[in-house]
Amino acid sequence: MKTTRQNRIFISALLTTCMIAPALRAAEPQTKPAAPAPGAKAEPAKPAAKPAAKAEAKSGDEWESLFDGKSLEGWKKTDFIGKGKVEAKDGAIHLGKGNDLTGVHMTEPPYRMDYELAVDAMRTGGGDFFCGLTFPVGTNCCTLIVGGWGGSLVGISSLDGMDASENESSTSKNFENNRWYHIRARVTPHKIECWIDKEKVIDVTTTGKRIGMRFGEIESSMPFGIATYNTAAALKNIRARPVDGPDTPPRKD
Repeated sequence: MKTTRQNRIFISALLTTCMIAPALRAAEPQTKPAAPAPGAKAEPAKPAAKPAAKAEAKSGDEWESLFDGKSLEGWKKTDFIGKGKVEAKDGAIHLGKGNDLTGVHMTEPPYRMDYELAVDAMRTGGGDFFCGLTFPVGTNCCTLIVGGWGGSLVGISSLDGMDASENESSTSKNFENNRWYHIRARVTPHKIECWIDKEKVIDVTTTGKRIGMRFGEIESSMPFGIATYNTAAALKNIRARPVDGPDTPPRKD
C-alpha cells in the first residue's frame, strides 16, 4: 500500500508539471535577441522613432502665387466704365488701354497686415500709370501708383486725404515702355514700404496717419487689385507672403 500511494503522488506531480510547462512557454516572448558574440560590445538600444514634425513655412520665406500664368482663375475683371480688354495669355495678365481705368481684382485679399505683395509689371502702351496696386492696410485700403501723372509719378493714394502727387510718399522715376519692373509692397502695423526693382522708393511711417483710397472708380479695386489709367500693361509673377515686422524700424519723430 505504501508503494502504491507514493506512485500516485509521483504521477500527480508529473501531470501537474506537464500542464503548467506549456503555459509558461506561451507567456515567454516568441523571439529573443541574439546574444552578442564573445568579446563584442553590446550596442545600446535605439530610442523609439518620433513622429515627423510638420514642416512650417518661415515668415518671409514662402511666396504664395496669386496668378497661375494661364487664366484669370481667382480674379475678376474690374467693372470700370470705359475699361479695356482683359485677358490672360503668354504667361501674363494683359490689360488693354481703357478710357480711363482697366484692371483686375480679388474679392478676398491674401492678407490684411504683416505681409508683402509682389508683381512684375510692364507698360505696353500709353503714358500713364501702368500699375495701380491696391492693397489692404488693416481694415483700410490704399493704392501704390507707379508711373502716373504723365508717366513718372510714384506714390501712395491716399495719406491723410492727399493723393500720391501731394503727400510725403510722392517721388518720381523714369519708366520705359516694354520693359518689366519688379514691384514690391510691404505692409506692417506702423509702416508701408515699397520697392521698384532693388530700389526702395517709399518708406512711410503710418502711425497717426489716415490711410484711404482716392475717391472715385479706383475704389472698385478694393480690397486687392491692379489697375492702369489710359494705358496698356502686362502683369505676371503676382505673389504674396507673410512677414515679421518692417524692413527698417519706423521713425520716432
